[in-house]
Amino acid sequence: MNKAPFYKSLGYAWSGIWACIKKERNMKIHLGMMIAVIICGLIFSLTYTEWIICILLFGIVMALELLNTAVEAVVDLVSPTYHPLAKLAKDTAAGAVLVAAIAAAIIGLMIFIPKLIF
Repeated sequence: MNKAPFYKSLGYAWSGIWACIKKERNMKIHLGMMIAVIICGLIFSLTYTEWIICILLFGIVMALELLNTAVEAVVDLVSPTYHPLAKLAKDTAAGAVLVAAIAAAIIGLMIFIPKLIF
């Protein structure tokens, strides 16, 4: 079986990202928070290390949101009616995003609160 050329694979990936941004409210919230953090980072002149941490956290939270969307889509496809295992899969995937988002928020507060105080 032939694989698609690399540029087509990138196109498919971007298509998935844009579909998630358009479809998922929580992805829009994550993007909004990312933009707010970037603006605050510019205002408070984050260090190189602080930028690396923020960018890593953006990537983790958004990647998990993309995976959560994929899990939900597959579960809905294979189990259109309610099933306890389908619920478990969807809830667990959503929980993974929540854990990452809470950790990112705590780390963000650890970076920005000292800049507000001093």
